[in-house]
Amino acid sequence: MKINFHLLFYLKKQKNYQDGTVAIYMRITVNGKRAEISAGRECDPTRWNARAGKGIGTKEDIRALNKYLESLQTKVKAAHQTLVDAGKIITAESLRDQFTGKEEKSRYLMEIIDTSYVENLGEVSILLEK
Repeated sequence: MKINFHLLFYLKKQKNYQDGTVAIYMRITVNGKRAEISAGRECDPTRWNARAGKGIGTKEDIRALNKYLESLQTKVKAAHQTLVDAGKIITAESLRDQFTGKEEKSRYLMEIIDTSYVENLGEVSILLEK
C-alpha cells in the first residue's frame, strides 16, 4: 500500500492576536489524516513565506530558524523510516508519537483484568462490610 506523507510548517495565530511573533506549528499528513505539533519557535508574520513554509530573509535569526526547521524535517523523516523498518502501521498520530518519543505501551488482556480487579477490590470490600 502506498503511503502519502507530507510535512508542512505554518504560523498559527491566537484568536486574540494583535501583533508580534506567532508560534510555528508543524503539520504531519499521512493519507489525508493530520496531526499537528508545535515547532517550539516563533516568527514575525511579515518575515514568513507561507508557500515555502520557512522564514524570509538573510539575517542570522532567520537563517537559524530555517536551519532548525530543516533539522525538524530530517527528524520526522527519520521517525518515518524507523516506523517503516519496524513494520508498523504508519499514521499521522503514530508518526507524531515516534517523533516526540511517546511510546504506546502494549498491554495484555490479563494486565487489564488484574488492574481492574485491584482497582475494584476496595469498592467490593466496602460493600461487603455494610
